[in-house]
Amino acid sequence: MIPKVTEGILGRIAAQLAKQVIFQKVREAERDTVYNEYIGRVGEIVNATVKRIEGPDVIFDLGKAESRMPRKEQSRLESFAIGERVRVVIARVEKASKGPGVVVSRAVPELVQHLFQTEVPEIYDGTVVIRAIAREAGERTKIAVMSKDKEVDAVGACVGMKGMRVQSIIRELRGEKIDIIEYHEDSVTFAEKALQPAKVSRVTVVDAADKHLEVVVDDSQLSLAIGKKGQNVRLAAKLLGWKIDIKSEEEKRQEVEEQMAQLTAATATPLESVDGLGEGIVEKLKGAGISTVEALADMTPEQLEAIEGIGPKTVEKISVAVNNYFASLEGGETVALPESEGEEAVAEAAPGTAEIGAEAESAPAQVEAQNQVEQEAPEVTEESETTESPEPAEQKEE
Repeated sequence: MIPKVTEGILGRIAAQLAKQVIFQKVREAERDTVYNEYIGRVGEIVNATVKRIEGPDVIFDLGKAESRMPRKEQSRLESFAIGERVRVVIARVEKASKGPGVVVSRAVPELVQHLFQTEVPEIYDGTVVIRAIAREAGERTKIAVMSKDKEVDAVGACVGMKGMRVQSIIRELRGEKIDIIEYHEDSVTFAEKALQPAKVSRVTVVDAADKHLEVVVDDSQLSLAIGKKGQNVRLAAKLLGWKIDIKSEEEKRQEVEEQMAQLTAATATPLESVDGLGEGIVEKLKGAGISTVEALADMTPEQLEAIEGIGPKTVEKISVAVNNYFASLEGGETVALPESEGEEAVAEAAPGTAEIGAEAESAPAQVEAQNQVEQEAPEVTEESETTESPEPAEQKEE
């Protein structure tokens, strides 16, 4: 008989344990292989096949591994069928306990850039360069291009004959709108282009250090410049890398008026602060709606004389007082005020007083003369009677 060899043979439990360890090491080796395969390909465009759909996520087969596309990495306009082949971008590779997770996306700007490189030969050979891309997946994409050759139109090369090149890209993105803009080094000109299709009235650089622009558009172009839910201006800001404030012409006008009103209110000086203006003159000026020195200085002598109670001499006094006030602010010499202003002020305050006094003095003289006339009147009548009386007597004698 041949004896059984029992030494060195593993038991059932030990064999299962060894099996698990071997499988674990194999899986770890596969994970490392997949991780090392795709970690260096982040941002690359690959062709993938839809394998299955798990809730909001779509699982793709990349050939050597599976990839996952979360809902936030999908375009709103897209829907996938099992077995469909699509182009995706490797967004990131996650090293998890269950294995490396390759996350792919169709919502990143790199997908649009790759599609333009594929469809436009001028971009592929470097004649036309893509300088910036701003995208909201499923809605709209703005792309800024620049030509290195003066004879090549960058925008025309991307659009193609009758729009064939850009239309093929739009079909790949399931109807997403694309705006192709010519790039400019000047931020003001670039902002005007980036806000198309709206027409911009003017662009002002508010702060170059903080990259802040203010854009003014016509009232009818305001909604177009802002876009649906602010989409147009948001994409333009991403494309430029600047903060953009959009205002209509009416809003800008109101803002300027408010600033001017605040500036005027801050520099307004009351009339009481001017030496040489009496209380009566100040009251007359305030009654005419003039309450500040600045408003008084802007008036002409004719306008001042049109105010009731102010004559030429008062106008001269006001002019000297205002000039002295501004001269004192600037440190200059002042001029002495006219002396006869008080008499004129009294005469102007009560116009016609002298005439009334003269009439009052002449009234008694008129009454006295009238009395004398009345007293002399009877004497004249008596004489006339005595002279006329002899005539009838002579007639009787005849």
